[in-house]
Amino acid sequence: SHERICQYIAKESDSVVVSVGYRLAPEHKYPAAYEDCLSATQHFLQHLQHYAVDPARVTVCGDSAGGNLAAAVSLTLAGRSDLPRLRAQILIYPGLQALDFNLPSYQQNRGVPLLFQERALFYSLQYVQGDTSNMEEILEGSHVPPDMWLKYRKWVSPD
Repeated sequence: SHERICQYIAKESDSVVVSVGYRLAPEHKYPAAYEDCLSATQHFLQHLQHYAVDPARVTVCGDSAGGNLAAAVSLTLAGRSDLPRLRAQILIYPGLQALDFNLPSYQQNRGVPLLFQERALFYSLQYVQGDTSNMEEILEGSHVPPDMWLKYRKWVSPD
């Protein structure tokens, strides 16, 4: 689905672009997609000479669920001393938090096609657990214990 945009980015930036075809939910639940992306990135970083890539110029990128995966891979590899460090991560409308589905951005865009608020949550639940039976509770915020709300409120809040 992203081949043309990857070709465009490669051509316009004079870069090598590696697009990872990871396993998808609901057939393959978490952590399948993450493991695929991490494995592919590690393999690429271990074989940069084969691809004639400068180790100091490797960036990971992803959009939507891929943005989430790019962030997760970046965090996992951040402390690795046996691999070249990633130069950057590019995250395009990534799904990064699941504490509060009622923040202003969710409210403002809840009815914007293509990814309505409930559809975003539906796909997230398919990815994580393959079960969407608790959508209402999550939309209400009752899926997060009160102590966790207090702990993360300063980072995940309308303010």
